[in-house]
Order: sequence, then C-alpha cells, then structure tokens
Amino acid sequence: MAETEKQTDPQADEATEEPVFYRIRFRSHGQEFTAEASVLGLVRGDLVMVKTDHGLEPATIAASAPACRGCAKKRQASYVIARRLTQEEIDRFDKLPASEENGFAVCRKLIDKHNLEMSLVRVEKFFNGSKMIFYFTADNRVDFRELVKDLVQEFRTRVEMRQVGVRHETKMIGGLGTCGRELCCSSFMKKFDSVSIKMAKEQDLPLNPSKISGVCNRLLCCLTYEFPIYHEQRKKMPKIGSRVLVEGVEYKVKRQLPLRQQLLVVGEGGEERLLESRIWLAAERIKSGKASQKKRKNK
Repeated sequence: MAETEKQTDPQADEATEEPVFYRIRFRSHGQEFTAEASVLGLVRGDLVMVKTDHGLEPATIAASAPACRGCAKKRQASYVIARRLTQEEIDRFDKLPASEENGFAVCRKLIDKHNLEMSLVRVEKFFNGSKMIFYFTADNRVDFRELVKDLVQEFRTRVEMRQVGVRHETKMIGGLGTCGRELCCSSFMKKFDSVSIKMAKEQDLPLNPSKISGVCNRLLCCLTYEFPIYHEQRKKMPKIGSRVLVEGVEYKVKRQLPLRQQLLVVGEGGEERLLESRIWLAAERIKSGKASQKKRKNK
C-alpha cells in the first residue's frame, strides 16, 4: 500500500511560539506603531489586519522591528497583528482613501453652508464603515449640531466631530522639521509633553521664537529630550554668579557648560579662564560676595 503523503498548511511553517514585532502604518502617510505578531514572513508593504479598540483595522507593514531576545522585561507593542488581508478586504482597503477624501470635500461644503468658523483637518473612516471621525480646529466653541445631522444623512453612519489643537493638527498633517527629518510628532511621538521656555534657557538656546518654535508655532517638542540631562548636570555645578577659589585666586562663574563639564570663570582683573571638572570640583566655593570681602579684610 502506497504511503499517503502528509499535506501541510504552508502558513503553518511560518508559525512561531515566540512573538515577532513589526512597524505598521494605518494610513500611507500616517504615524508608525509597533505591532506584535505570531506569524513570520511578513515583509514591507504587506497588508495585515490589526486588532484595535473598535475592531479589526487594516494596516501596512512599514518595516520589521528587532526583537528583544533575552531581555528581562517583555517588549510592549501598541497593537497585535491578527492575520493577512483577503483579496476582498484588499479591494475595500484600496477604496478607503478615496472615501475619506470624498468625506472631507462634502464636510468642507457643509461647513461653508452653515457658516461655521472651523477648519477641517482630516477625516477618518472605520474599515467596517460603522463610524466616521471629522477632526477640526477652531478658536472658539462651535455649534456643529446641524452639521452632524447633514453628515449623518449624507453618509448613513455614525459621525463624530473631534476638535484638536494646533500641535495635533501638525501631527496629522506631517512635514519636515528644521533638522531636516520627519516631524517627531507625526513619526513616533504618542503624546505631547509640556514644553516651557525654561527648557530653552536651561540648554543655553537663543530665545528667538523662530529658532525654538516648530511648524505648529509652538515650542519645539525636542526641547524636552535633553532638558533632564542639562538640569541634572547644572545642579552639580557652581551657579552662575557664584565665586570659587582656585589656587588661591578668586573667580566669578560666568557660564556653565554642562555637556563638557566645564565652567567659564572671570577673575577680578577681567581675565577669563576655562575650568575642567577636576579643577572646579576641587575648588573652594565661596558662599557670597560679602563673605569674600570679609575674608580679604582679615588677611
């Protein structure tokens, strides 16, 4: 009796117990997220179904993400990839951008019709068609009840109007920063941290709005990246205006250089000197100008 050949599922060979990670985009120019999958073999450009809070949504594989093998802490992923798209789902997904553009155009006309002071930013439509979200900016509160009624009648689905600020508007539209790279907010940032002018001062940056503001005309989000390092290093160094005694000579601290761990000091005669960390760490710190004067009189 001839031996029966064992038929195998081609996708079964790709299954793995250890999860793998990918970078995905829900829209062609949208933000990238990390997604976990239990199936190998996905490459850039593949279309997959991703589990979200409101159901399955299609996404495109942007790149593979390196796994954290041997790490004590398990890597966290924002989403989980369920499976690949079927051909019928691919055809529907290809029509989604055109449907959202149509929704944008219709909403713009209705905004003009109702004379509403609002600016439409983006329209997102759920893949299953159960809901459409219209993002807009406005200086004040807007009564859009009549607008929503018209949109529901037009698209026969649930409609949500969501007001966003200028920073979220920039995140959605995207663009390039002064550094020449894609905006942080539209490429990887998930939330906006509080940014203050103090952060620019702490890093000795020019307080010129055009230099420290982003395309959203708000303070650059990247001011928060190095601020903790500058703040921590400055606390260890003598303050600007304080006095130090180095090799019997008294100097006044003119400037701190935290990243270099150096101090720029000036002597009584106006001469400047750059102190390395080993020098200013060993220097005697004079508490105040009055104490210094008293010490000189005693001598």
